[in-house]
Amino acid sequence: MRKLLAIWIGKLLTIAGKMLGKKSSSSPGEYALRICPGLVRELNKCVSKGIIVTCGTNGKTTTNNLMATALEAKGYKVICNRLGANMLNGVATTLLQEMNIFGYLRADYACLEIDEAYTPIVFEHIKPDVMVITNLFRDQLDRYGEIDITSDIIRKAIRKVPDLKLVLNGDDPLCVQFGREKNVTEYYYGISEKVLPQLDDTKEGRFCPVCGEEQTYNYYHYSQLGDFYCSSCGFRRPKIDFEVTDVSLGTPMKFSVNRQKMEINYKGFYNIYNLIAVYGALNVLGEGTGDFAALLTGYKPQIGRMEEYTFNKPVILSLSKNPAGFNQAIATVNTDKRKKDVIIAINDKANDGRDVSWLWDVDFDKIADENLNTLTTTGIRVYDISLRFKYADIKVDSMTHDMSEAVLAALETDSEVVYVLVNYTALYPTEAVLKKLGGKA
Repeated sequence: MRKLLAIWIGKLLTIAGKMLGKKSSSSPGEYALRICPGLVRELNKCVSKGIIVTCGTNGKTTTNNLMATALEAKGYKVICNRLGANMLNGVATTLLQEMNIFGYLRADYACLEIDEAYTPIVFEHIKPDVMVITNLFRDQLDRYGEIDITSDIIRKAIRKVPDLKLVLNGDDPLCVQFGREKNVTEYYYGISEKVLPQLDDTKEGRFCPVCGEEQTYNYYHYSQLGDFYCSSCGFRRPKIDFEVTDVSLGTPMKFSVNRQKMEINYKGFYNIYNLIAVYGALNVLGEGTGDFAALLTGYKPQIGRMEEYTFNKPVILSLSKNPAGFNQAIATVNTDKRKKDVIIAINDKANDGRDVSWLWDVDFDKIADENLNTLTTTGIRVYDISLRFKYADIKVDSMTHDMSEAVLAALETDSEVVYVLVNYTALYPTEAVLKKLGGKA
């Protein structure tokens, strides 16, 4: 009876929230769990073929949703927390919204994005069959602390699940270390060629997770991702099971996975990692990937994943919430050779992390390429990001607390495209501004 009461109240709260214009992605589950703390354990009974969990600092929402899209394209019923509510209450909300009023639900797969800090808590309730770990970067230092703390949390979660299949980014030494756990079967994906210029950018996890010595790279892609090895203890990039070669970063992007040619119209080198993580997980599940590119044609990126809005010129919205994410967003902006305006918004609300010292770890100096027309800063910490640009010796053309003003000004210039790079709590307000101004996504 407690289970049914929790589901009914959760469904009513979902309806009420949506009537008020809210997403209702986590609060219904929070109240439902107060009534029935074991609600999420029901998921184990509802899924017949497997539970796939995705975690990691960057790319988990995209990877998780791509996974669900690919499985649905195969005709399966899939439970998925698509909006990115990735703590226990978000999983509970997804479950109760999928159940009927009698608590009945049958699905083939569950695809769940899980916050790294919450993996041990969630794994007390569900036992995943496959766990994908995308990468580990510094993020929200006042919440997570340094990367080794996050690694310990994930390791604790992994040890809770017997016979867990891990799909790991083989180019990230911080992910590869989890393949050493005794209760797992490990599979690795990676990009097995030098693609990007070997610039001196910030390598966050450059020290060996086994012995602590600094690692050496034959080549790297960004941050600590690449062909690494430790000359001290022998820890190195493993044999790659799902291997990318023949990369072309044009539009559309082209590459091969295990010699299977792909041509996909996504922006950003980092998206190759998201795609091959899905490719690897599907193979581990025993699902065919001969039609992989076709499976993903129906995928629509979540808000802010290089999402394009149509005005008199395109406005591209990108979520960039930590140093690694910002560096990749800047790299993607720089591959666009059109004349462009760039708007950067930085907030410091609880979901962003109050500590904005990470701004000094972003290679903002690289944004000043020859095609940059104007640079505008905005957000709650507009002065912090503007000061960061001053020390990078880059001119900020305009500072404002009003995103609408910033976008309208950019639309009036003679540029060909506008990029808006925002951190987390600036994302949805910026989306609302773009829609209010008449932009079509």
